[in-house]
Amino acid sequence: MDCNGNGGCQSGCYKDSNDDGGQPEKKSTGDDKQPRHQKMMCLKCKGTEATIFTGGDGGGRFCSDCFRSNLYGKFKLAVTSNAMISPTDKVLVAFSGGTSSRVALQFVSEMQLKAQKNFDATAIRDRSLPVFGVGVAFVDESEVYPSTAADLDKAVEDMKEIVLNLAPPRKELHVAPIRSIYATKTSDGRETLKNLVNTVADATGREDLLTHLRMLCLQKIAIENGYTKLVLGSCTSRIACHVLAATVKGQGYSLAADIQYADARWEVPVVLPLRDCPMQELNILCSLDSLKIVEVVNDSRANINGLISSFVKLLQEENPSRECTIVRTAGKLTPFPFNRIPEADADDVQLAAQRRQKKFNLKPIESLPQSPSVQFATAR
Repeated sequence: MDCNGNGGCQSGCYKDSNDDGGQPEKKSTGDDKQPRHQKMMCLKCKGTEATIFTGGDGGGRFCSDCFRSNLYGKFKLAVTSNAMISPTDKVLVAFSGGTSSRVALQFVSEMQLKAQKNFDATAIRDRSLPVFGVGVAFVDESEVYPSTAADLDKAVEDMKEIVLNLAPPRKELHVAPIRSIYATKTSDGRETLKNLVNTVADATGREDLLTHLRMLCLQKIAIENGYTKLVLGSCTSRIACHVLAATVKGQGYSLAADIQYADARWEVPVVLPLRDCPMQELNILCSLDSLKIVEVVNDSRANINGLISSFVKLLQEENPSRECTIVRTAGKLTPFPFNRIPEADADDVQLAAQRRQKKFNLKPIESLPQSPSVQFATAR
């Protein structure tokens, strides 16, 4: 029967299954059933099938080697273009045991290893720059977040094992209780810390207070042990949560300073080399490289910060680029002049800084606005 039912059509648009002129039905193969994204090639090397997909359908797709190279590249670009680490520095990495701080520690260690290899290769032929030092710090918050002594001891032992297994040179692990910031010759600071925390009944205010106390403790460790930079593992996801939380809590004035790659407001400047790395990618890397994560504190975060974190997570599920968009938008706030880390006096470091500014088109510190009122108006 043809399409008009009178047998006159010769186009062959309809053939009965029993008709001798019918075409055999095409059989499906295993390749047809294979998901389309599994057939895609790595965007970077273009020679290996992609196994890792980030940022949703429109995001990146990489093989495992290229994914790791890409993530480390973002870390190194942030360090290099923002003068986070110089050869004469002694860097302290804040290690909480979580995913982001674990990756930060791993990448800093790898960067130090490469610098050491370059130093060993060139030290005989010419005068080489020294290799920066690395230390690790863990703040014991068991005075605030109750945990059994056995759990804490187990966590500290796991951290010691992680630090010991890092690439040489060997790193020193500093473990300090958060109460140490109030310690004196006659008191260990336990009661002072307890009284201070108990005066804050609001859950959000208490967490913000502890965040500040944690930073004070890290600064104390760094100052007492001669460190010149403090590395935090704050990633894109965490910074995005901070942007919204600070906006909700009316902390817009300091927001522009909080989210910079480098923050010299502290005595020991703070740097954020993972600012461009989402938590999703850090979790993938830890899984790929079997980087051990240490669970120290299980905080329910039943406060504004926890609510914002859940909200951003929901936004990220709906649109995988939301976290990056939040951080990129907040990054348009004008930074404070005192955020920028002063350049060292050494001639070789100054030349490196000039080459870096030319390569990445960085603005010199003189071009930054000098009046805090401008930043306040922008932050609002």
